[in-house]
Amino acid sequence: MPRNFLDLADWTSVDLQGLLQLAQQLKCEWRDGGNRPLLAGQTLGMIFQKASLRTRVSFEVGMKHLGGHAIMLGADEVGLGQRESVADVARVLSGMVQGIMARVYAHSDVVELAHWASVPVINGLSDDRHPCQALSDMLTINEHFGRTDGLRLCYLGDGNNIAASLALACAHFGLHFTVSSPEGYALDEEVLAGAEKINARIDIGLQSDPALAVAGADILYTDTWVSMGQEAETEERRQVFRPWQLNAALLGKAPSQAVVMHDLPAYRGKEITDDVADGDRSLIFPQAANRLHAQKAILVELMGKRCGA
Repeated sequence: MPRNFLDLADWTSVDLQGLLQLAQQLKCEWRDGGNRPLLAGQTLGMIFQKASLRTRVSFEVGMKHLGGHAIMLGADEVGLGQRESVADVARVLSGMVQGIMARVYAHSDVVELAHWASVPVINGLSDDRHPCQALSDMLTINEHFGRTDGLRLCYLGDGNNIAASLALACAHFGLHFTVSSPEGYALDEEVLAGAEKINARIDIGLQSDPALAVAGADILYTDTWVSMGQEAETEERRQVFRPWQLNAALLGKAPSQAVVMHDLPAYRGKEITDDVADGDRSLIFPQAANRLHAQKAILVELMGKRCGA
């Protein structure tokens, strides 16, 4: 089992399924009166190059629930790769904390942090991957449907880090995966090939027509059309992606049991409409809350002892 959590491709399906079970256990334990102090005396150093709500709060509160402590280090404080080299930051923090979480632009930065650090490193988000989000999404899907295996997830929009980690998560947890994007914004074929290598039993497909893509889907998933660092492309992207908006008309083309997911922040009226985001088929806010419990499982797996150990 890897000692870092950088990319779902680094983990086996068995280990990730165990991580999901651990998240469920920790969530039940918290609801029944609180988590045991499995990380007592431990500190997580959190490096942020990008703005954050769910990532920061889930990791900070998660460490507190588990008896530990978290330190937030902003972009101006660290200057990762600028004020100090990535290697130096990794080695300095390794002498003071028991784990590092980094929310960065370049995926190579979290890879380099992990190379030089002597403590576990967690990818809280990079431009290429968002494994923490994808794991918590599997927790939400499993809670709602009672399973993940055999379900169909349709991702609508930019073939970005969310789409990449979802493709890998679907492969590990047995969901069929369809991605629908405008021409020029498709998910990297290497990611799709990697997902197929993980699980040859699932169907992985590209469908340029969003109306056809959602037909037969159990989960409709969308994300912002303009990620951090792409602000200069805002108007162009909004025009290109308009037919992929998750609205009532598109939702109506999916089966009646289909639910809606979005990793947030949502730009309402752009990639998703208010009536869909706030409708009775939306799992968006339970999905956001589950970041806390999935993050706890990652922290316990890498920094502490497994439940029941």
